[in-house]
Amino acid sequence: MNPLFDPGYRPEDLEVQVSELLVATADESDELIDRSISDVLRLLRDRMKMDVVFVSQFAEGQRVIRYVDTDPGNPLLSVGDADPLEVSWCQRVVDGRLPEFIPDARRLPASAALLKDVPFSIGTHISTPIVLASGEVYGTLCTFSQAPQGDPDPNDLKVLRYTAKLAAGKIEGRRVRERQGAGVPELSLVPLERKRSL
Repeated sequence: MNPLFDPGYRPEDLEVQVSELLVATADESDELIDRSISDVLRLLRDRMKMDVVFVSQFAEGQRVIRYVDTDPGNPLLSVGDADPLEVSWCQRVVDGRLPEFIPDARRLPASAALLKDVPFSIGTHISTPIVLASGEVYGTLCTFSQAPQGDPDPNDLKVLRYTAKLAAGKIEGRRVRERQGAGVPELSLVPLERKRSL
């Protein structure tokens, strides 16, 4: 069994796994970087037993899905999907209209009122901002299940926050390299084991 996907790990073990997967690189191919991001999102979704996990970016008044992992048999979101930022759950989490951790979206009045406007069901919803050192909100790291989880783990929010903080560092590193003319891809993330083999 792959130890990264061993369900016996505790949340703090998941944080270690995420940090081992996310290592800044300035010279990797887009394909390797995208595969690395996919590995992190799949790890989070599998371990948290969610249906979807994604990274969104807030750009030009839109919430844009940049990376997503979802059940292949039930693709609820796709890369490039966008909707007006003001009506998104992501923006509501950032500005405090929704909490970061929602065990059952049907039972919280603020989220229950929004369910009629979503083209799929949302049960347990966990989301956290990706905040850069400047204070700028890049977007969010979100995950949700279509049905409420029987016993959602509040520690999953801690893991998402930790992962979002690491992602913010990668985004800032990319921006610095772009200013220096290196022009590297968005969210330069690569598994540690692959980096060591290069």
